Amino acid sequence: MFYDLNLYIIGKLLLAAVLGGLVGLEREFSHKPAGLRTNMLICLGAALFTIISTETTRHFGVGDPARIAAQIIPGIGFIGAGVVIRERGAIIGITSAATIFMVASIGMAVGSGMVVTSIFSALLLLGSLVMLGNIEQRLGLHARMMNFRVLAPEPGTLEARVRQVVDDIGLQPSHWRTAQTDRGFLVEFNAEVTLPQEQELLKHLQLLHAHADARPVAPVTSL
Repeated sequence: MFYDLNLYIIGKLLLAAVLGGLVGLEREFSHKPAGLRTNMLICLGAALFTIISTETTRHFGVGDPARIAAQIIPGIGFIGAGVVIRERGAIIGITSAATIFMVASIGMAVGSGMVVTSIFSALLLLGSLVMLGNIEQRLGLHARMMNFRVLAPEPGTLEARVRQVVDDIGLQPSHWRTAQTDRGFLVEFNAEVTLPQEQELLKHLQLLHAHADARPVAPVTSL
C-alpha cells in the first residue's frame, strides 16, 4: 500500500516544509502578507508536484518529468499576483510575491533531490529578507506610505505652492484633500516616500510659513 512512500520522499517533504516554514516565520515576524502557513504549503506543494513528476516517469517510463514541474511556475505567478495589491495609490506586496516565487523554486529544488542547493537558497533568501531589510531601514531607503498635512492660517496660494513642492521632489501624491478647519486652511495628501524624501518634503513645506507634519498610513493586511 505504501510502496510509493519511502524515507527519501518523506525526508524531501519534511525538508520542504521546514525551509518554507522558516521563510514564513520571517514574513510573520515582519507582519507581511503570506506568512508561515502560506509559505510552508507553497514550498511543500512545489516539492510534491516535482516528486510526482519524477516518480511517475521513473515507475511508468513515460512522460517528461519537466512538464508537470513547469506548470508550477504559472500557478505560483497567480498566487503572487494575489499578494500584490494597490492601496492608497501605491503598489504594495511585491517583495512578498517575489518571496513566494523563490519559495516555490526552493520546493522544486527539494523535490528534485537538490538538497544542498535548496538549503543554501533558503538561507540566502532569509539573509536577503532580514539583513537587507535592516540595512534599508537604517539608511531610510525603504519607501513607506505617509500622510502629509499642511496647515496655514489663510488659504491664499497654499495649495498651488504645496503641489509645486511635491512635483519638484518628484512624488506622486494620492488622496489629495483641502478643507477649511477651525485651525486654518488644510492641505492633506498621501505619498510613498523614503526617509530622506520625507525629511526633504517637510523641510520645504515648512518654508511655506505653514505647519507641516507626517504620519504613517496603516497598511492593509491580507492573506
